[in-house]
Parts: sequence; C-alpha cells; structure tokens
Amino acid sequence: MSYPPGGYGGPGGYPNQGYPPPGYGGYGGQVEHPQGTTVLILGICGLVLCQILAPFAWSMGNKALEEIDRDPLRYSNRSNVNTGRILGIVGSVLLGIYVLLFGAYLVILVAVLGTSSST
Repeated sequence: MSYPPGGYGGPGGYPNQGYPPPGYGGYGGQVEHPQGTTVLILGICGLVLCQILAPFAWSMGNKALEEIDRDPLRYSNRSNVNTGRILGIVGSVLLGIYVLLFGAYLVILVAVLGTSSST
C-alpha cells in the first residue's frame, strides 16, 4: 500500500481527517504567543505580591487573546494567556477594594483627628 508524499493520506489513500497539513498549524507549526508567559507571571504576581501589576496583566492578556483569536492555528498557549488575564482581573478588583478601603480609612482618620483637636 502506498501513501501520497508529504503524509497527507491515510490508509487506502483517504486524507487524514481533522488534522491540518504538516507545517501549517497543528503541533508542528504552532508556537507559543510571545507574551503568554509574561501575562501569566504578571497575573500571578498581581494577585499574590503586588496588585499594581494586575491591570497590566489584564490589558496585555486582552491584546494577546485578540491576536490568538485572529490566528488560532498559529499560537498554542491560549490557556496560559487566559489564566493570566483572569488573574489580572481578580487582582485589579482586589486593588480597587484596597484603594476604596484605604480612602475610607483616611476619611475616618481625618474625621476623628478633626473632632479630637477641637475639644
């Protein structure tokens, strides 16, 4: 039994169904998005260490996901980018809560200090 050159045919000369040709997409042609690991690391650090990094992970993750969605056969690490983006969203929400709590703390501190110095 002979197969067509390039590995496009299966047994009996039928084409391989469901797989892109070699060199175009698939495992052989896909590369990781260049910012995929960066988005993931920024998302983790933005959640755990320094929340100021979280909005950057969110923004970079949105841009990287747009590029991946434009050419899905080219990039292979969509899940890493999406995870980093979600961590960036959670970290940004926490940053907003911390800023609001700090603002409320300052308002209460000013109110308490203002009333205690006038007596």
